[in-house]
Amino acid sequence: MGVLNTTIKILGKKIGMTQVFAEDGKVIAVTVLEAGPCVVMGANDKNIKVGFEDIKENKKKKPQLGEFKKLNLAPKRHVRELRIADRANYKVGDEIKVDIFQEGDFVDVTGMSIGKGFQGGMKRWHWMGTPMTHGSTSKRRIGSVGASSDPSRIFKGKTMAGHMGYDKTTVQNLKVVKVDLANNLLVVTGAVPGPNRAILEIRKSIKKQRKS
Repeated sequence: MGVLNTTIKILGKKIGMTQVFAEDGKVIAVTVLEAGPCVVMGANDKNIKVGFEDIKENKKKKPQLGEFKKLNLAPKRHVRELRIADRANYKVGDEIKVDIFQEGDFVDVTGMSIGKGFQGGMKRWHWMGTPMTHGSTSKRRIGSVGASSDPSRIFKGKTMAGHMGYDKTTVQNLKVVKVDLANNLLVVTGAVPGPNRAILEIRKSIKKQRKS
């Protein structure tokens, strides 16, 4: 079970959405991802440490830059630890590229959803609101949240105004439509979390592996 969760994985970046035509002429909405290359910086008992996306030396802090110089690697903008089953096969300096995926594969994509800041209950929880007539004085207000004498508190889970979005989100079973090895691009069906240029974790679909 653990191996299925950690077989094939790579860091990537969301480029944007577009559409392609299937063989039968249907239009398919797709997302273009820049997947790797990720350079291996080290490994431990469970994870491998990888760097993604080149960056100038003067853009990194000295302690971080010293780590790359010690490994004799070019500095990278993003550093993450990925749980991969065959981590023993990776050495410092190895590259993980988009060719670990093929057309027809299914992937799970994890990232941070788009942040929407502080929002009221009608936007955050889809409240219906009160009648929009001149006599109503609480059209979008929260109203009562609990009695003061008993229980003298607000029950956990009450839908109220607050921070919305920017949550860790995984979209499962996206089909790989195209793999562009020359440009490190991966084209998958549907939408993925986050805005354009968001950093994502792309792995082979867990559920599809279990079924197969």
